[in-house]
Parts: sequence; C-alpha cells; structure tokens
Amino acid sequence: MTQTIALDGILENIPTVNMGACSANAPLTQSYDKGPEVPLIEATIGDFFDAIVSKYPEREALVSSHQNIRWTYRELQQQVNQLASSLIEMGLEIGDRIGIWSHNNAEWLLMQLATAKVGIILVNINPAYRTFELQYALNKLGCSALVLMRHFKSSDYAQLIHELCPEIYHKDYTQLDLVEIPTIERIVWIDEPGSDESFNYMQKFSEWMAEGDANDPRVAERQAQLKNTDAINVQFTSGTTGTPKGATLSHRNILNNGYFIGEAMNLTEEDRLCIPVPLYHCFGMVLGNLAILTHGGCIVYPNDGFEPLSVLRAVEEEKCTGLHGVPTMFIAELDHPEFETFDLSTLRTGIMAGSSCPIEVMRRVIDKMHMEEVTIAYGMTETSPVSCQTNKHTPLDKQVSTVGLVQPALEVKVVDTATGEIVPLGETGELLTRGYSVMKGYWGSRFKTREAIQDGWMYTGDLATMDEDGYVKIVGRSKDVVIRGGENIYPVEIENYLYRHPKISDVQIVGVPDERYGEVLAAWIIAKEPDSLTEEEVRQFCNDNIAHYKVPAYYRFVTEYPMTITGKIQKYKIIEQMTEELGL
Repeated sequence: MTQTIALDGILENIPTVNMGACSANAPLTQSYDKGPEVPLIEATIGDFFDAIVSKYPEREALVSSHQNIRWTYRELQQQVNQLASSLIEMGLEIGDRIGIWSHNNAEWLLMQLATAKVGIILVNINPAYRTFELQYALNKLGCSALVLMRHFKSSDYAQLIHELCPEIYHKDYTQLDLVEIPTIERIVWIDEPGSDESFNYMQKFSEWMAEGDANDPRVAERQAQLKNTDAINVQFTSGTTGTPKGATLSHRNILNNGYFIGEAMNLTEEDRLCIPVPLYHCFGMVLGNLAILTHGGCIVYPNDGFEPLSVLRAVEEEKCTGLHGVPTMFIAELDHPEFETFDLSTLRTGIMAGSSCPIEVMRRVIDKMHMEEVTIAYGMTETSPVSCQTNKHTPLDKQVSTVGLVQPALEVKVVDTATGEIVPLGETGELLTRGYSVMKGYWGSRFKTREAIQDGWMYTGDLATMDEDGYVKIVGRSKDVVIRGGENIYPVEIENYLYRHPKISDVQIVGVPDERYGEVLAAWIIAKEPDSLTEEEVRQFCNDNIAHYKVPAYYRFVTEYPMTITGKIQKYKIIEQMTEELGL
C-alpha cells in the first residue's frame, strides 16, 4: 500500500514571517525577548521535500560543480528515493544509525534526504577526524554502516579504516567482522577509486544505490510511519569532559530552523546558494541545504572542500545570489589575486557565522561582493543551530556589532551566572535559549543533557548582553572553549588525549590570538623526565590521531604552572605569557 501525502496542504500551512517586525514592539525593559509567534512546520523532512518537488519539479535543485552534476528537483527526488530503497533493502530499521565521513558532494545531500525519508539517523562525522575520534563516534552511536570518501587531498580514509581494523582485509563487504567497531555491517565509499582488491570489504556508492528502486513502495510506507519529533540527525560537539557529545536533532528541529534561516535571508525559488562550508556541520546541512531547499531554490557546491578560486568561479558561472562562509573564507576570497576578474554582481545575501566578524571585513563583503543583505547568524549545534540572526532590515552598526534578534518561535534571555536571574539591559550574563530548536538531548548521556537543558532552556555557555531593541551581543564565553576559524575546540579534550602520551606528566591547552584563524591552540607540557620530549614528537602524536584543527600550533615545556593558593591552574596567566612571548 503506497502512501498518500497531502502535499498541497503542507505548503499551504507553512508560516510567513515579516522579518522587519522581529524586533520588540516596544523597547525592552529586561534582557529577555521572544520572537514572533508563528505556526511551525509539523511535517517530516521527507514529506516537506516531496511537497517542494511537487511545486517546483523542473527547477534546478542541485549543482555540484566539481562533480559535473546538475539535477532538477524531480531528478533529485528520484535519486533520493532510490537510495532510500537501498537503505531499506539493507535491512535498516527506523532509528538505526548510519555514519557519513565525507566532504561536500551530491552523495552527502542524498544521504541527508534519504535517511530522513526512511527514519534512519544520520551521524555526521567530521572529515578531519582520525582513528581515535572515528572509533569513538561510531561505537558511541552503534552505527550499522559507514559511508565515506575514499580520498581527499593527502587523506586516505580507507587506509585509516584499515589501520583501525586491519583484520578486515580480503573480506567481502557483506561479511564484515570489525573488532574495533563491531556494529558496522557495511562500509561504502563515495568516489570511484578503480579496482583495488585490498579494499574489497568496501562497496562503491553507485553499486549500493543500484540495490534500490526509485519506485519502491516501501519508501512511502516507511515515510508514513515517521513522526516529525523523531530523531533524525546526530552531530558531535567537543565535550568539556574530554569526549565529544552527540547532539541529537529531530525533523522538527532542523526543518523549521532551516526554513526560518531562509526567511531571514529573504530566499525564494529564484535564489541560488553557494555552499562552500562543510556539510557535516550545521552550517552546511541546515543553514545551507535546508534553508534553500525549503524555499525551492538551488544548492551550488563549488568544490568538495573550501578553495577560494572555485568559490569565485562557481558564483560567477552559476549566477549565485547567496554565499555562505566563516570570516576567514570571505577574507580568502576577497584577497585572492584573481578576485577582481570575477563578476559577482548576482550576489545579494548569504550568512557569515562561526566567529566574530570584523567591521572592515563586513564592509568589504558588502561593497566588493555586492552582498548588501548578508546576515550574521548565531547559535550552537544543540539548538539546530540558529537562535539569533540579522536580516536586511538590520542597521549596519547592529550588523557588525551584534548577532541580531531572536528568531521566530524562540525565546532568549541573559541571566546572572550565579543567581540565574535575568539581568538588566546592557549587563553581561549567560545567554539561554528555549523553543522548538532545542535538541532532544545528548545521545546516551542523560546526565549531560540535564546539565545543559533546564526547564526547556538551553544553557549556551556564551556571555552576552541585550539592548532595548532586543539585539544580542556575544561578549565572551563562560565555557572553556577556543574557536579556531569557526571550529569550536574544548581544550580539555586535547588535554585528555595528550595524557595518553607515555612521556607526558601534565598538559594545559589554551587559546592564543591568531591573525588568520582568530585563535589557535598552545600547549604547556610537563614531561615525566626533563628533556625527554620534543615538540616534533608531540606534534606527530597529534597528527596521527586527532583532527588537524585540534593540533596545537605552539608548544612550551615547563616544570610548573601558575596557580592559585588553592591549587587551581591560572590559564589566563598562561595566555598572557604566551601572548607576550609571541608578540601578539
């Protein structure tokens, strides 16, 4: 029995938002604000996508420049349904988990939509992860399958899998027995590397797709069983306890957030959004994919990883109207030697997020890239992710000094970190957010979830102020986190990893200023034996097992740390000394 979906009804009931009216009707009197009250989308991602396809079947949905792929919405739907059928054919049930370890490509989008259609939870794995982190992520979620890129630049992902589980050599891919990651039943590689019998335990994505049928009635039957509150995605955030936490998100979380993000950008079916930011992150898959798909526009992937020239080329060739990026990406594009040779006049909007944006960079983006309606977005993975965003009505001074106003159907407040009481306007406190966007919880970690979410409020750990118009400014972080080029890094995670080194007695990781990335890591190390350890040894120990952005840039070997009388290490003094030494 096939499913009948009231597609027209889904689109008739979606909210319309006047983003110019998102500020408070009257000046606020305390650091609390609530976004416009609008109805939420209560469909699943699969149902909403099918409704968009029904409305815009022949419009272009995806251009993947580096793969020479160009699909209409109807063609994308056929591909998605075929992959969804393959997932069912493999025996995966609602709530099973499948990992994706890849940079940007069409297959990533297919995985995002196909898993949502049949109720499989997609587990995003950072392509920068190495064996230590990969093993943790797959085992934490109990993933049944892993889809990965075979190669990217100097990384050989298949070889990393082999190093983790050498016993899988010369086994057929349907008969895996992986000791280190025992729940994995199938490994699929995305790109086509040619014949290589050493990796015959892996299956090519195209062969896996061929096991499915785009007209399989089981897809619609499965889709009809899903609820929009079902978990559909897990994304890892660095944990303050030393291990990443899996933020568990539902259809309702990310579909609505993506839609409202697109509303703040004033997106329509005429827009074409260039997405050079990584899809494994909310920036790519929600602020990018879902923001534009919910409005019937076209996704443009300029390359599998960020490369400024390919972004400039894609914007010109595809006449993109929107462009996403962290500030360092926009700086790299603006400073590229060939920048002036490209016609970027079609650009109008986009999002700059991930770290604070210098006013000079914002002005250059507006003036030289024609992005008069570029927006700033603030959020965290645990809130799907965006809580506050600027829009085309935001004054320039607010655009560059704040993260905008609270989004529709959400609440934010700034509270005293000691008492929990809402602070007066202009005073600093911790930013809390509440509403549909708050995650279901951390996967398998009820205690950590209860710490983070209280009475529906998500404690962001960010220090903020709010003005009388509701504009929020992020002024610091109450949690010990370093932001390197838009990547959140918790020093304790790196410290706990380095404690594994046999020659290290103690280690402290701090963030120090950096002109390119905003912040980079510095390591202060106490060796077990004086002069027994070198910087190169530590760097190599990191390079082999953890993501590149987590590898410290600076190392100091010391015999003690600055401490309080009670024995607490004073990290701020380490930062001050490093900053002075480096002349930063």
